[in-house]
Amino acid sequence: MSTNEVLESPVDFAFAAWHEDGRWVVNPLPLDLADDIDALIKELQHEAQNGGAICLMSINDECFIAIRVLGEDVRILVSDVVMATEWPIAAEALDRLGFPMPDADDDDQLAGDAGIFSDLGFSAMEMAALCDDMELFPDEQLEAIAHRLGFGTEFENFLDFSSR
Repeated sequence: MSTNEVLESPVDFAFAAWHEDGRWVVNPLPLDLADDIDALIKELQHEAQNGGAICLMSINDECFIAIRVLGEDVRILVSDVVMATEWPIAAEALDRLGFPMPDADDDDQLAGDAGIFSDLGFSAMEMAALCDDMELFPDEQLEAIAHRLGFGTEFENFLDFSSR
């Protein structure tokens, strides 16, 4: 790669959500921050007050990563493990989870904590089914998660604003 080339982030969008004064707050995260799992976790720890903080991000319209910080407890989910062969941020998430790097011809499957939102009413079984649905793009999967967790309207507003 020449020094004149600019690396573009594979992250389509990333946002953080947390409870504040009894309601969900959804804020965009800078894409340069979204390229670093440790930086994302550190940012979420600043917002993890009442029930923790969540990061949802879409990667190149191919997969999503969910991160949840509850105090010192960090939970991560990658919707498609094979994407780690293509996108460094997904590989970094797998590494943090302690999962081996998949082969490009492995089957699509989620990696990490499928029960990441179980205490919020979104079961591991529902998450697995959502990740297995090849008809949905990551933004649609994340929208389903956001609605189920109670911040669907805020998520839609975030997407409307970020697409301008």
